[in-house]
Amino acid sequence: MKNILNFKKILALTAIVMLTGACEDFLTRPTEDTYTIDSFYKTDEQCFQAANVLYNAPWYDFQRGWGDIGDVQAGNIYKSNNENPYASFSLTSTDENLANASNSLWLVNGHCNAVIENIASKAGPDVSEQTKNTVTGEAMVLKSLAYFYLVRCWGAVPIIHSNSEIIGAGTATSLYKNNVEDIFEYIIRTLDKAITLLPESNAPGRIDKYSAYGLLSKVYLTRSGYNQSGSRVQADLDKAKEYAAKVINESGRTLEPVYADLFRISTGNRNPECLISWQWVASDQWCSQNSLQSDLALNNFTGMADSWGTWTGPTLDLQWAFGEDAKNKTRNDIDARRKATMMMFNDHYPYFWRDSGGFTATWDDNNNVAGATFGIGTGSNCVKHIVGNTEDHKAEYGSASKRMATSLSTHILRLAEVYLIYAEATLGNGASTSDAEALRLFNLVHHRALPNADDATSLTFDDIFKERRLELACEGEFWYDLVRPHYYNPESAKQIINAQERGSYGNLRAYYAGTADVSTVALYSFKVNVTDDSKFLLPFPSNDISMNPRLLEDPVPFDFSTIDY
Repeated sequence: MKNILNFKKILALTAIVMLTGACEDFLTRPTEDTYTIDSFYKTDEQCFQAANVLYNAPWYDFQRGWGDIGDVQAGNIYKSNNENPYASFSLTSTDENLANASNSLWLVNGHCNAVIENIASKAGPDVSEQTKNTVTGEAMVLKSLAYFYLVRCWGAVPIIHSNSEIIGAGTATSLYKNNVEDIFEYIIRTLDKAITLLPESNAPGRIDKYSAYGLLSKVYLTRSGYNQSGSRVQADLDKAKEYAAKVINESGRTLEPVYADLFRISTGNRNPECLISWQWVASDQWCSQNSLQSDLALNNFTGMADSWGTWTGPTLDLQWAFGEDAKNKTRNDIDARRKATMMMFNDHYPYFWRDSGGFTATWDDNNNVAGATFGIGTGSNCVKHIVGNTEDHKAEYGSASKRMATSLSTHILRLAEVYLIYAEATLGNGASTSDAEALRLFNLVHHRALPNADDATSLTFDDIFKERRLELACEGEFWYDLVRPHYYNPESAKQIINAQERGSYGNLRAYYAGTADVSTVALYSFKVNVTDDSKFLLPFPSNDISMNPRLLEDPVPFDFSTIDY
């Protein structure tokens, strides 16, 4: 929350939001020396350019925290060793990625607020009402998304509806947190307002009305369990189902037929299955780019000495959920999502290193990059968020990648998830459901990954929970799938976490190289024992606390009479 306390910086940054845009039509930026904030927002094009940055730069420092919180802490990704504070639930307020994640989310909020205010006060007479509404609606949805992350990570936080009002009042360093119930209500009201402004369709990759409906359905599903005991609020479940159905029945969107294509630049960027995505581009403007490849790809994988992910990869627990095991040299390949999510021994990828005939994850005595796949004791490395080398980027995008920079979009909400939201909301508080529409949607998601699977004829919470884990694995989502049941059934969430295998294997290298038998591969088990419910909330970064000690005080109600929706 550093930027709660530094709004002048936010407003200054927002005044130059166009500087952090990037190339291609979606992210075209104006010439940097041709405008001031008062001379901008005079045409439809300028207003859309002002909103471009909301899809990338403010989110940039959230990228690492997004993965650490969403997948490392959740038990989907093993990172370096068992001492990792996210994996071991030993996170403290001094963690750098935690501070960056918090800072980034408040930066998003500041940018969104400033765009909303500037559209209202600065838009010239030549700007169409439709453009003003669309850009304002986009900013409202992304602001809601930032608060949705904040409330699920930290619980009670301050609601900042207007940066300029807080600066004018001089209260930026003394803000009280607001009640969690009010934060959910604020998100819902903001999305409701956005829905009245957004068009049914927008330019590819941009947020439209159905993006807002999809996020609203997810918010209602999450809120349905908050502060409940054993069951969820039926009215919220009904709303989640209602808004998911609008996306499903009215948007015209369908699932991408080939799952792996969602995570390639040429087929995944701007893919209509993706309702909300961060839109990145490798450019000379820092923070416009996707840097996840550097954190996740094997050392030397890109050919630019800018990747160091050899010791980061999917956990044994996630492998086992997919029906695979690094102790086996042959793959079952039951689920197409597995290979699109994690590379394991002998996997071949024609879209990586395509200038060399593709990439095969094998071990050799030279310990080259292929062998480095198994530098990690889980025997698997990440595939999602990976583009490959510079030639792969050029083939997918038309230009080479840059150091720590790719143009691969990061998907935040996909149609497949909306299908599963509908199924979970339909199940509600029941032990199982045989609802025809819930089954149809679940089976569409399941059969894309397992075309020959039998149709599900009934669904339980465990069925939907596992499907969500496999469908959204390594997409920064699984932690929030644990937070959601923890709201109303905390023991079940803790049991799931405590049962996970977060350890690794020993002697995989020798086994893969053929110099040792599988019997020499030892399991170095590591499991956590989460008993404290406070572990489901992140600590506030120490910098935030020092700037605003009231973050440690009890939250207060938010006065909704101070806003106009």
